[in-house]
Amino acid sequence: MGDPKKHRKKYTTPGHPWQRARIDEERVLMDEYGFKNKKEIWKMNSFLRGATAQAKKLVTLSGAQADKEKNLLLSRLRRYGLLSQEAGLADILSISLRDVLERRFQTQVYKKGLATSMNQARQFITHEHVCIGGKVVTSPSYLIPLSEETQITFRNNSKLNDPEHPERVAAKKASEEPKKEKKKKLPEKDDKRGGRFRQGKDRSGPSRKPEPAKKKSDK
Repeated sequence: MGDPKKHRKKYTTPGHPWQRARIDEERVLMDEYGFKNKKEIWKMNSFLRGATAQAKKLVTLSGAQADKEKNLLLSRLRRYGLLSQEAGLADILSISLRDVLERRFQTQVYKKGLATSMNQARQFITHEHVCIGGKVVTSPSYLIPLSEETQITFRNNSKLNDPEHPERVAAKKASEEPKKEKKKKLPEKDDKRGGRFRQGKDRSGPSRKPEPAKKKSDK
């Protein structure tokens, strides 16, 4: 049977659980990239943190082994399209988390117009509708190398492979239509009476003057 494989976590959790700035940023990323939970963000963040830590370490080293590790690190990041061919170790520090998230399988399926939203792209991947070079990949967080970017297509046996499928037609229309800008919500202000109302809207209604009291006729 062999030795059992010991599974280790591929990510590290944040050092402090309650940080307002980090929580707000993670909430925006979850809505934008269609994550299932925050573990997916932490995995990509750990991947980036490991690359930057290795780059900082290799800058101070010299020798044949250090040069070999430098070339391996640079070639790996170039393979994913995170660095250009002329970039060096110092350029690794300029890679942001969003650059890594753009290389995820789920993001690439949406960017290619195969799905109308990030959530739908995730559904197509987990339901085995999308393949890479004829091989089905069911992991939305799989990082796409540049060599495989043009090989993302629908599976041959999938119904979505038909260009006239309703979902394909809807995705094509969504990609052709210009994106509408969302209206900014006006900030709320506190009313003197303790209630809340939105700025720019008068909810007090039309002012009415009290009607004069009718005089009783003398009998």
